[in-house]
Amino acid sequence: MRTLIANGTVVTAAETVRADVVIEDEKVAAVGLGLDVTADKVIDATDRFVMPGGVDVHTHFDLPFGGSFCSDDFGTGTRAAAFGGTTTCIDFAVQDAGGSLRQGLDTWFAKAEKAQIDYGLHVIIREVNDGTLKEMDELVGEGVTSFKLFMAYPGVFMSDDASIFRAMTQSAASLSLIHISE
Repeated sequence: MRTLIANGTVVTAAETVRADVVIEDEKVAAVGLGLDVTADKVIDATDRFVMPGGVDVHTHFDLPFGGSFCSDDFGTGTRAAAFGGTTTCIDFAVQDAGGSLRQGLDTWFAKAEKAQIDYGLHVIIREVNDGTLKEMDELVGEGVTSFKLFMAYPGVFMSDDASIFRAMTQSAASLSLIHISE
């Protein structure tokens, strides 16, 4: 499907210009003024801004914590995000106590089937051990780009300094996120 967004004020990281935007198969195919294309759908964006959707890199959908859950799941949370102009979110896949990183990631993939926008997942490491360290390499090979550890929430998520160091050393090819406050 080809969509033409015509006569808009296009906002990029570098400039704001009057232009048309052609979207083909959900990707921007062309940007320019007075584009002569045949489109399945034409949107008149005169006097309107045309810009990329926002990216929220820290969401918590359907997260169990303290005996309850976050109020939004992937369906309601991503729908609300879309209405606000956010088109991508990055949530947190949680390793269950005694479970593997893979199990936690698969649980979140199942929850994310309700997503209305694009999403990614950070992986929360609850227990650092030889098994999880090995899994980190495997998950990076599959495309996981970030792992989160905690210096807060003792008895729930908190890791000691040596464990955090081991995980950060292991994940040198990816991003380490450290939660340091309660």
